[in-house]
Amino acid sequence: MKRIVFVSMALAACLMFGACGEQKEEKKKEDAKPEVKIADVVTSLVPQIETYTATVESDVKNNIAPNTPYRIEKIFVEVGDQVRKGQVLVQLDASNLRQLKLQIENQKVEFNRTSQLYSVGGASKAEYDNAKTQLDVLSTQYAQLVQNTQLTAPISGVVTARNYDNGDMYSGTPILTVEQLNPVKLIINVSEVYYKNVVVGQPVEVSLDAYEGDVFAGKVSIKYPTIDKTTHTFPVEVTVSNSNQKVRPGMFARATISFEEIERVMVPDMAIVKQVGAGDRYVYTYKDGKVSYDKVELGRHMGEQYEVKSGVEPGAQVVVAGMARLANGREVTVVK
Repeated sequence: MKRIVFVSMALAACLMFGACGEQKEEKKKEDAKPEVKIADVVTSLVPQIETYTATVESDVKNNIAPNTPYRIEKIFVEVGDQVRKGQVLVQLDASNLRQLKLQIENQKVEFNRTSQLYSVGGASKAEYDNAKTQLDVLSTQYAQLVQNTQLTAPISGVVTARNYDNGDMYSGTPILTVEQLNPVKLIINVSEVYYKNVVVGQPVEVSLDAYEGDVFAGKVSIKYPTIDKTTHTFPVEVTVSNSNQKVRPGMFARATISFEEIERVMVPDMAIVKQVGAGDRYVYTYKDGKVSYDKVELGRHMGEQYEVKSGVEPGAQVVVAGMARLANGREVTVVK
């Protein structure tokens, strides 16, 4: 019986010492410095590329309407029709025009009669001048009325709106809208820090949600001369050639411009740590046997490196492997 008790006590002691040993080993592992691999932070010239969103607009947009209210006799085009400059689009009520034409014919007869009398001394100079003036006034009124009752296209383009039917009375809303679709344009707002870098004629790459994967060539056509004091941006007009008319007003577009090259800090993408539950990015910077947890502002991802706008200085060293057991201020062992 005593032997059984002794053996039981011995086994318990072994188990206890074994557990203690395991705890000591675990503690040794925790106390041991984590092994990490590090890489040097380098600098490189990086093109500053910015992308702006905008809505496509027609280069020229004309609303077709008369100067005074008229009844619409005939609209000759529909939405989507291609029109050429000078083409008659709308004929308005011409009843006044016909009356005026009759008055002109009568006044021509009167002028010819007065002119003949004046040539033989049968009418005074004042009578001759009065007859001529009345004919000129009526002719001018007729030309103006013709212009206002036959509405023509001021540009070559596409009909994008029709707001009346034949027989309607014009009431203020444009009868038609004609837009020029070649070229088209975008208006983007660029940060004032790039003001000196934007020049007319500068190339711009334009992409559209409607044509995923396609890139359209654009160029800066207008650089506005003033800065918005609230947003600290300035408008830039980008023109896009559109000979095939694939690009349409109202489409959502992204305009990408490459500015000057700037020397930037570059770090390996393996060094970037994302904070859980947030969008912030960090790196572990190594110095004098310890690491610090530093927030960084990233730029472009270029190959296997990230452009870093702030948070890491040139010449620093960052951890690229072994981050699992790291914490701010932790001592580490560097391995190759």
